[in-house]
Amino acid sequence: MRLALISDIHGKAIALDAVLADIQACGDVDGYLVLGDLAAIGYDPAGVIERLIGLPNMLFTMGNTDRYLVSGNFPPPSIEDVKVNSALLLQYTQVNRNFAWTQGYLTARGWLDWLAQLPLETRTTLPNGMTLLGVHASPGHDDDPGIHPQLSDEEIEIMLNSCGADLVCVGHTHIPLDRTVGVTRVVNLGSISNPVTGDRRASYVILEADSDSYCIQHRYVDYNHEAVIAAAHKAKYPGLAYLTKFMRGEVRSRWL
Repeated sequence: MRLALISDIHGKAIALDAVLADIQACGDVDGYLVLGDLAAIGYDPAGVIERLIGLPNMLFTMGNTDRYLVSGNFPPPSIEDVKVNSALLLQYTQVNRNFAWTQGYLTARGWLDWLAQLPLETRTTLPNGMTLLGVHASPGHDDDPGIHPQLSDEEIEIMLNSCGADLVCVGHTHIPLDRTVGVTRVVNLGSISNPVTGDRRASYVILEADSDSYCIQHRYVDYNHEAVIAAAHKAKYPGLAYLTKFMRGEVRSRWL
């Protein structure tokens, strides 16, 4: 069994295309596991979904930004926050324009209802009998601080408690990680786009497994960040300024 695991594409078809080309260059895979945050904060949300749907043996989970889109409950600040602190008005307006644009785009292309059907988690049994749990942020959650390298083993162990899996794969923080805590191995894929570390390359994982064991390989793929900015400008994407900061390595946030 050979699987490609990807997460946090955030509507950047150029970044996704570079990763899909790298997967093909490394040899065929038997399937794909996509761990959420497919569409929001990018210029081509429907194009990303359409590329993914065309791939064989796909499994998906929902990310927090996917849930924001389908629920209409956009990320903070809320209007109540603005009433308390008027300095948040600009941020509130920008966030709502961004997500409303993406929501409308997906509705017009017929993908919002599909996005709403994505599960919180997916489980796969590897050929050696081990259980792989795929989820966006942490077991049982699509939106929390996530699993990232700054956490202690004790903190991660609490997040993995009773997850019932031998291998847990996550995204959300956009920071790659591979750590074994107790009897559970947890792997953060990093992100396809919207980097938050000094390395602006797309990050994903290839998992190879047979009846005896499995191995994990983190892969890193460069892509044309200025082309992403140009495509967002052409699409009249309302979050262009925010997106540009990611593409030029100016954002240092732990998660989205």
